[in-house]
Amino acid sequence: MQLFIKSIFLCCLFFPLPRTKDSMYHALTYATILEMQAMMTFDPENILAAGNTMKEAQAVCQRMSEDNCAVIFTSEELHAEVCYAECLLQRAALTFLQDENMVSFIKGGIKVRNSYQTYKELHTVLQSSSYIHGDNHGHFEGGVKLGVGSFNLMISMLPTRTLRLLEFVGFSGNKEFGLQQLTEGAAGQTFRSFLCNMLLLCYHTFMSFILGTGEADVEDAEKLLQPYLKRYPKGSIFLFFAGRIEVIKGNLDAAIVRFEECCEAQQQWNQFHHMCYWELMWCFTYKRHWKMAYFYADLLSKENAWSKATYAYMKGAYLSMLTREECQPFRENEVALFRQVHGLKQKIAGKSLPTEKFAIRKARRYLTENPVTLPAPPLEMMYIWNGYTVIGKHKDLTEGMLKTLDEAQAKLESRTEFSIDDQCLLSLLRGLCLKHLGHQEEAEHYFTLVLCNETQIKFDHYLVPNALLEHGLLCLEQGRKEEGIKLLETAKQSYKNYSMESRTHFRIQAALHKAKATGENGIHTMPSSP
Repeated sequence: MQLFIKSIFLCCLFFPLPRTKDSMYHALTYATILEMQAMMTFDPENILAAGNTMKEAQAVCQRMSEDNCAVIFTSEELHAEVCYAECLLQRAALTFLQDENMVSFIKGGIKVRNSYQTYKELHTVLQSSSYIHGDNHGHFEGGVKLGVGSFNLMISMLPTRTLRLLEFVGFSGNKEFGLQQLTEGAAGQTFRSFLCNMLLLCYHTFMSFILGTGEADVEDAEKLLQPYLKRYPKGSIFLFFAGRIEVIKGNLDAAIVRFEECCEAQQQWNQFHHMCYWELMWCFTYKRHWKMAYFYADLLSKENAWSKATYAYMKGAYLSMLTREECQPFRENEVALFRQVHGLKQKIAGKSLPTEKFAIRKARRYLTENPVTLPAPPLEMMYIWNGYTVIGKHKDLTEGMLKTLDEAQAKLESRTEFSIDDQCLLSLLRGLCLKHLGHQEEAEHYFTLVLCNETQIKFDHYLVPNALLEHGLLCLEQGRKEEGIKLLETAKQSYKNYSMESRTHFRIQAALHKAKATGENGIHTMPSSP
């Protein structure tokens, strides 16, 4: 069966239909491939096809798990149960994408909870003394580790207020336990080892970086990636993660090469190209190569449907950094682009995208007859995506960004309704650059300056909790732990309803977790059912 399971992925790619009606693994794998396509394209037809196929796969798993009514599960029934839990979780994701009404949210939430409970029960089976290891025990155990690890990791990263609500309805998560389960799952030779590995790579190169303090575990990511990259040197997904690792390390030129190799490696799924375009856009932003950054934002706006509003905003942002002469070759101008942003917004899972909402708010000032220009929009959006931790690894890049902030400061228009907001924005970004250059006292001064102007800020209220967050992180770096925690708790408890609030709370949560870590190495277990 091990050889059989390992061959399923390729079989489903070329001969999906014959076995998907009677084989749970064929059915699940084929449905998963269609779900990946739906998630990457957001195409309604792809979403519908993936949903129907996943529903059929779930029916196959359910039929196999109910063939025997005995209290003790057979090996096949256990495999069917773990596949069923995967189907539930993936169907929930599609439900959130497919509709925007409250009924869809309730249906999706029920599926997620049922999947969670199934994984908990299967984990209990694994721990039971009466459980007997069958010939295919590894594949079953790998499936449980994937589900249990994923739930624990994702839930543990949520902001405290969200976590408390989830705990009230029966969810709980332990980050260390989740990472342990996924690491053990990745180390095995099972059907789901690859999925565990990919999820860990996503965590180390994206989630912990963007939603954390920007301190990704590069060493672990490289260990996970190298065997695959060595075996599949032209594999697009592996080249992409290799590029992400280079970005986090601050090796921008090496990252650009990796992303270009990824685009050249395959032509079937353009969505991989679009992921690379997004990363290349940021690489050139960090290098302050505004024209190249605009080039990739323009490609995304023409080819990709993920977030047209964000792409239009970024195009306007990059053009705003060029002189009038430099803008002449382009057929667009920043004012026209910023005015397009609101009309391009979309909803996913019934919610407006946070980055789009942020871009729309920032672009509003261009809707007037005489707009007040944004001071340095690419540098501000860089902060939203934690980019200063990348340039902070290079003195020349950080000093260059500081010079750009000086130029923006010189162009600030005085006596407008945006003056204080713009000044506070530049102070926050200047403080970040100074912190990375080692000028900690000066950095602290600029973070404090934002707080001193809190009552005069009219629009960009997100600046105050983020200044507290950065000030708190600075205190932690200096060993001022109590002061740092106090600032972080203030940022968490005292402010709400501001732009990108969830992302700020994710980062505060990560910072507090780091500050309060006890270093205990006890063995964690899966939280028990409520």
